[in-house]
Amino acid sequence: MNEDVFNESLRRFLKKVGITSQREMEKAVREAIASGRLKGHEKLPAKMVLTLGGINLTHEISEEIELG
Repeated sequence: MNEDVFNESLRRFLKKVGITSQREMEKAVREAIASGRLKGHEKLPAKMVLTLGGINLTHEISEEIELG
């Protein structure tokens, strides 16, 4: 295994996941506030599930997203 190639590929994937996920959550929360489904002070449960094929890795992270 080439550690440099592996590390670069991981970083590229994680950057894409982080940026895309943040944009989607911001958009969904703003739309929910605009439509009245949220008031803007809630805490929302969030869960991210990572899977990696070929080695059967599943990793789950749960956290609350606080709106204010």
